[in-house]
Amino acid sequence: MNNFKKVSVAEEARTELHDVLALTGAEISINQLPAGASVPFVHSHKQNEEIYAILEGAGKAVIDGENVDLKAGDWLRIAPSAKRQFFAAENSAIKYICIQVKANSLEGYTMTDAVV
Repeated sequence: MNNFKKVSVAEEARTELHDVLALTGAEISINQLPAGASVPFVHSHKQNEEIYAILEGAGKAVIDGENVDLKAGDWLRIAPSAKRQFFAAENSAIKYICIQVKANSLEGYTMTDAVV
């Protein structure tokens, strides 16, 4: 049995890595919106916080009614209960990764979780 799994993903509007990597502690998706497009719904979560990494382009998130401008290189953490929706800029596509994890579940990290 392997202790790792490697996959390559195609350039699609949305790729969810949960199934293809057999994730057990996080949900990760790769998302792309063409210029002027948006995620077609507002949502929040019951338990999961979301961490967004903006890889390419520009746009905005509307979080609890507040506009948050986004560009490549930005990172954003959103609490579970916050209502959110994402938009590409009118003149730019946007590509981002979304990582969902259960809020307040981190018990160890980096060196405190490493076994040497």
